[in-house]
This record gives sequence, C-alpha cells and structure tokens, in this order.
Amino acid sequence: MTEERYKTRYKAGDTPWDIGKPDFNLIQAVSGMAIKPCKALDIGCGTGNNSIWLSQKDFEVTGIDTSEIAIKKAMEEASKANVKCTFIVIDFLTNKIEGAPYGFAFDRGCFHSLNSDEKRKSFAENVAAHLEKDGLWLSIIGNADEQRNRPGPPQRTAKDIVNSVEPCFEILSLVSGHFGSNSPNPPRAWVCLMRKRRSG
Repeated sequence: MTEERYKTRYKAGDTPWDIGKPDFNLIQAVSGMAIKPCKALDIGCGTGNNSIWLSQKDFEVTGIDTSEIAIKKAMEEASKANVKCTFIVIDFLTNKIEGAPYGFAFDRGCFHSLNSDEKRKSFAENVAAHLEKDGLWLSIIGNADEQRNRPGPPQRTAKDIVNSVEPCFEILSLVSGHFGSNSPNPPRAWVCLMRKRRSG
C-alpha cells in the first residue's frame, strides 16, 4: 500500500489494523525471547499502541509513521498513558531516523505492504542500517498460506521473506500465526524475529 493510500485511509477512519491495543505477538516475543529494554524503533507505529506498551516495559521508543493523523493520536494516547515516547511523521524508506542505532525494531504490516522483492530488500537494508550490531527486528507479515475471499493484509510467502531479508538478517524464528485483531476470525500472519548479521 502506498504512503498516500495510508494517509487517505486514516482520514476516512478506514483502519482495520488499528485494534486499540498492543499486538499480542509483540508481547509474546518480547516476554518469551527475553528481549531486554533498549532503544526501540516502531516502524509504521500508527496510533501508538505498540510503542506505548514498549515504553511501559522500559524501552526508549521512537515511533514513526507517514500519517499525521495517526501520529497526533499516538501523542495523545501516550500522554493519557503517562509514558514518554518520541513520535515522528516521516517516511522510513527515504529518510534516516534520528537516534540510531537502535537495539530493537518492530513493524506490524509495513514490510508486507511492499509489492516487490526489490522494495522489501531495500526496506530490510534500511532496518539493518538503523540497528546496532546484533540488533533484533520483529516483523508481523500477512501470510500467503491463508486462502481467503475477503479483504485483508497483503500476503507474502516464507520464500518472499527469506529472499528479502538475506543477507542483512539471520532469521531466528519464522512462525505461522495470526495478527492481533478485534475480529473473531483474525487474518493469518508470519511472525518473524530476525537478528542483524555482522558484516564481513
């Protein structure tokens, strides 16, 4: 999905991905893999649910999104929750985010919105460029194994993911699951945890 379409959907309030709470996949990964508090980058943070949760777990969070509407809401929500997050309206693909290097990057539905291996590769390279040595990236990605006849997130195969993240990242786990959702039948997802490879 292009940047402009995201902006248009936020304006129209057509944001099924905005579930009003942190995605359980993030909670499970951080808790289960014992990811230690560090500087974290939430790419495509939307209205800030995941950024706020990370901040409550003592991460130093920068949340970025191309939608001014989403970032304004994220700031309001963080203020209500009495947590400190930095929120920036910026396009990740074309800009360097201040505060790098980060220890942890998270995206829920950004990586999968890019339609070619080349664009996804470029996204992965940009994530790696923002991470410290051995930094971790958790990505929640629409799963192409789901047969569906209804709208939903873009779908990618395991091969799409591997092709795009090599050689920047080592895949620590690639698990078939589903998105955190308010729907009784949530869309299937890949939950992919990666570690930045040491260059050379």
